[in-house]
Amino acid sequence: MNTSSHYPNAPIAQPIARHTLAVIVDNEPGVLARIAGLFSGRGYNIESLTVSETEHEKHLSRITVVTSGTAAVIDQIKAHLDRLVPVHRVVDLTLQGEALERELALVKVVGKGEHRVEAMRLAAAFGARTLDASLTSFVFELTGTTEEIERFIKLMTAVGLTEVSRTGIAAMSRGPEAM
Repeated sequence: MNTSSHYPNAPIAQPIARHTLAVIVDNEPGVLARIAGLFSGRGYNIESLTVSETEHEKHLSRITVVTSGTAAVIDQIKAHLDRLVPVHRVVDLTLQGEALERELALVKVVGKGEHRVEAMRLAAAFGARTLDASLTSFVFELTGTTEEIERFIKLMTAVGLTEVSRTGIAAMSRGPEAM
């Protein structure tokens, strides 16, 4: 008998996990809106969203969506995506193992004196490229994992961070197999 609940068939709480989904779709007007509408209409959150045409001859685009939910919710999201007409394939990169994930960030820092020197030191430590520099500001470009980007932004906040632009996650499974 289950003593943790007063109800004999009470559902066991499932853990919420972050999943990265790669969705191959026709590159046509309205497809992104339909996919975003699927998420919002069912109350699912999109943590990151990137899209670009990847197969020009076939007019196919790849949408990478990062979302969180229980295993049942993720399965439901994938099933709903699979039923959309412009969707060709849905792959849960999280289930395929350690997917390679990268994000690009442009980070503007304004400062003088020691703050300027420290911004340059931090950028070099993270391997960020300087895209623009003036006597009072820098724009750095950094590519890395979401965690690396977050750490860089947090450190730059202390030396004069004024603006951030991020691409969202681009992801791909490891190994020789294609999606």
